[in-house]
Amino acid sequence: MNAEILCVGTELLLGDVVNTNATFIARGLAELGVGCYYQSVVGDNATRLEESLRLAFSRADMVITTGGLGPTYDDITKEIVAGYFGREMELHQPSLENIKAIFERFAPGRSFTKNNEKQAYMPVGATIFENGRGTAPGLAVEGDGKIAIMLPGPPGEMKAMFEEKVAPFLQARTDKTLLSRTVHLFGIGESMAESKLHDAMIERQNPTIAPYAKLGEVQLRLTASAPNKEEARRLLDPLEREVTALFPEHVYGVDVGDMQSALVTLLREKGLTIALCESCTGGMIAARITEVPGASQVLRCGVVSYSNESKANLVKVSGQTLETHGAVSQECALEMAQGVRSVSGADIGLAVTGIAGPGGGTDEKPVGLVFVACVGPWGEKIIELRLSRGYQGERGNIRNLACLNAMNLVLRQVWAN
Repeated sequence: MNAEILCVGTELLLGDVVNTNATFIARGLAELGVGCYYQSVVGDNATRLEESLRLAFSRADMVITTGGLGPTYDDITKEIVAGYFGREMELHQPSLENIKAIFERFAPGRSFTKNNEKQAYMPVGATIFENGRGTAPGLAVEGDGKIAIMLPGPPGEMKAMFEEKVAPFLQARTDKTLLSRTVHLFGIGESMAESKLHDAMIERQNPTIAPYAKLGEVQLRLTASAPNKEEARRLLDPLEREVTALFPEHVYGVDVGDMQSALVTLLREKGLTIALCESCTGGMIAARITEVPGASQVLRCGVVSYSNESKANLVKVSGQTLETHGAVSQECALEMAQGVRSVSGADIGLAVTGIAGPGGGTDEKPVGLVFVACVGPWGEKIIELRLSRGYQGERGNIRNLACLNAMNLVLRQVWAN
């Protein structure tokens, strides 16, 4: 079985709303072993929606839509799908009663207007998915070897309905499961990673290897197809060991999500705390770490010491260091890390100082020069980065890469000690 995702809504085309629904559904389909080869977006226009639906069914067994199930005149998804399958619309009394109950429970005193009944009209023979978080039911229509599944547009409603209703509905119709793992690499380019994996990528049919490049890192997606998850895991285990062995200096985790999640998890496991002193990154490392649940167990404090005065007053960088070596130097970075560790009482002090640009650089200290220092129970480690190379000196890239390099440095130091 293969599917196409068709998201309906003019607001998506205008960029007013970010289409997170397609990402969520695609991942869900992959876990169920349903291939997804196309994704489309169409506005609230009957002619274009009908054209998009027919095109989708010309290349897929199943089309999953989001949006267009509400009570207003431009919510037309059900009607267009009903027309495709040659079905009449009829009132689904249980849905109507449920919608009325929702109004009474959550909007007491608010009138139940006639147009709300529109959400309870369904194509004849449809399978109805009750909406536990909103008024618009979802539904599925089947015929001539094709399936249309219609989900509400609001992500909270759509996600719950997919997990609770649609996934079991589809699981009964597929005989395989796709299981994926993501190996996260840092400090290596996509071309270099691909060159090491080239033969394996060509030779392997199941499981497969696919690289994806991100800023500063590469993700390797390993995917196995099997009748069940246990068999898929059996296929993936040796491939994961083979791939990670190829990149011992670059792997920072498997299925860890991102660098900050890997860091918080590791520090929690080791019972270690960290304090940050940031200059050119301006608190970005602290912001990323605090995105991760449980960060309060590992992060003692974060100091943004942007000026020389704050470096001296808050984390006790010596005036001699600032005068002799400057704020952008390995000496200053080291004293920043030592100072914030001492002030906070954390196990690890991490500091970043550099020139993010676009101005401020010199021949001796160009834009993109960044020093990162990590101080812990094991001692000290300082790295020098030249981040403008290959990134056009863009300020955002330099700051983002400085964050990633800093967190990666801590990971490597903790692993090594």
